[in-house]
Amino acid sequence: MRGVILHGPGDVRVEEREHPEIIDATDAVIRVVAACVCGSDLWPYRGADEADAQKMGHEYVGVVEEIGSEVRTVKPGDFVVGSFVISDNTCEICQAGYPSRCVNATFVDGSIGTQAEYARIPYADGTLVATPGTPSQEMIPSLLAASDVLGTGWFAADAAGAGPGRTIAVVGDGAVGLMGVLAAKQMGAERIIAMSRHESRQALAREFGATDIVVERGDEGVEKIRELTGGLGAHGVVEAVGTQESMMQAIRATRPGGSVGYVGVSHGVEFPGIELFFSLIHLHGGPAPVRRYLPELIRLIWDGTIEPGRVFDKVLPLDQAAEAYAAMDQREAVKVMLTP
Repeated sequence: MRGVILHGPGDVRVEEREHPEIIDATDAVIRVVAACVCGSDLWPYRGADEADAQKMGHEYVGVVEEIGSEVRTVKPGDFVVGSFVISDNTCEICQAGYPSRCVNATFVDGSIGTQAEYARIPYADGTLVATPGTPSQEMIPSLLAASDVLGTGWFAADAAGAGPGRTIAVVGDGAVGLMGVLAAKQMGAERIIAMSRHESRQALAREFGATDIVVERGDEGVEKIRELTGGLGAHGVVEAVGTQESMMQAIRATRPGGSVGYVGVSHGVEFPGIELFFSLIHLHGGPAPVRRYLPELIRLIWDGTIEPGRVFDKVLPLDQAAEAYAAMDQREAVKVMLTP
C-alpha cells in the first residue's frame, strides 16, 4: 500500500509500505477513507522535532476491513472515527476520562501512520467509534475533524471552563484554535475572543462563534483582552500554539481564578514561577482525550448541529502529500484533507 513517510525536514515522500494485518486479537484493520495533515505534523517537517523515516498521520476515518477475535464494538463494513492515540478505554486512567494517557497508549503518528491507504488499529474497541450509518461525502470532513482537531479544540475549551456567562479567549488561529472557538460556542460561552491576524481565519472564527477579534500579540494582545473585559482578563483561555509567547500570552490574559486549557504541543515553554504563583489560575491541558468526546462529537455532526469540516480549505490526493505539507507550512491552507 501507499503511505506518507517523513525522512527529514521538508522531505515528505509517498512510498510503498507493507499492507497491515491483524496481529493481536484486539486489532482492527481499516481502509482509510480520509486523512489529513495536522499542525503538529509541521514540527518535525520544519525540523523542530527529529524525524527519520517516520510514518506520518494520526487523523483518520475509514471502513473496517477485518477484526481480531476479541473485538466487539465494531465489525467489518462499519464506518469508524478513531482517536489519534490508541487506548484500551478500560484502564483506570481511561475510566477517569484521560484515554490519551492510557496505560497502553500509543501515538498513531510514527507507530502506525494513517496518511496511508490502510491502517492496523490496536485496541480497536477502545480507540474506534462507529458512526450510526454510512455518512454522506459531505459529512466525511467533519467526522475526520473529530479524530483530533475538533476533539482537541473541544478539550481545550472544556479545560478553559467555557460555559454560559463566560468570556473565553483563544490564542492561535490554526485549525485547533478555530475548533476551540466552535467548542466554546457550543458550550454556551457568552463572549469568545479570537486572536488572529489573518482575515480568512478571522472570518471563519466569526462563523464558528467568535464575538471579538484581537490582532495584537504578546503583551499588546494581553492588554487588548483586558480592555475588552473591564480590566479583569478572560474567564478562560484556549492556548493552541505551544510556544513560549503563546503560553505566556494565555496565562497573562486570564483573570485570577480563571483557567487556561493548553493543547498546543509545547516547544521551549518555561514558566516563571513567581508570576505563575501570583496569577492564581488553573492550568489544565496536554494531549487531548479525544476518545472521551468522540460519541458526543459524532452525534453533533450526524444531526447537523456542528460542521467542523469547514476548517478544511484544501483537498489533495494522497500522492500529493508533499504539496499538502508545503501549503500548511506556508500558511496557504488552514488544514489539508488527503484522500487515498
